[in-house]
Amino acid sequence: MNVTIVDYNSGNISSVVNSFKEVAKDKVNIEITSDLNKIKSSDKVVLPGQGSFKSCIDALNNISGLVDTLCEFAINNKKPLLGICVGLQMFADVGYEETETKGLGWISGKVSKIDNQNGKYKLPHIGWNEISIVKDSKILKDIENNSHMYFVHSYEFLPEDKNVISATTDYSSNIVCSVEKENIFGTQFHPEKSDKIGLKIIDNFISL
Repeated sequence: MNVTIVDYNSGNISSVVNSFKEVAKDKVNIEITSDLNKIKSSDKVVLPGQGSFKSCIDALNNISGLVDTLCEFAINNKKPLLGICVGLQMFADVGYEETETKGLGWISGKVSKIDNQNGKYKLPHIGWNEISIVKDSKILKDIENNSHMYFVHSYEFLPEDKNVISATTDYSSNIVCSVEKENIFGTQFHPEKSDKIGLKIIDNFISL
């Protein structure tokens, strides 16, 4: 099996790469690339994201054909894709970080700044927080409810269809922190920074 982590120059993805390699051992081939043919031929794709919504979308668009290749992989061919942090946020139709920016449009919704209730909550939301699992999810299989995951973000994904939400976390409001729509999966938290529980989520994705 080939699992491709998309490297599109959007920040340091070494912790994502290391975690996937740790879980995969020698059973699965982990490739880190922006090569369109390698992405097309892979069995699963991981879309990390670090920085702002706009910077990540711009970085995707800067590699000719990459967005079309990802759409073909996830939407047309229905192969499993996991978005992490801004990688999840980019599933939305639009994001409002820095400026209004068009997203991938895979899961209808928007990405807006977390309401910090006039400074009551610090932004960015950094550190460990409990997740509340709200529906059965393939990537959350055997994960205990109220497990702690590691977060770093100031913006939240607000999907139109609440049925795609698989987990939320309580920070100023119930923030969407995991989604699942057919073959498309996403986490707002960082499984690669969430200790053994995070590695279990990565293992669940690899094992799909």
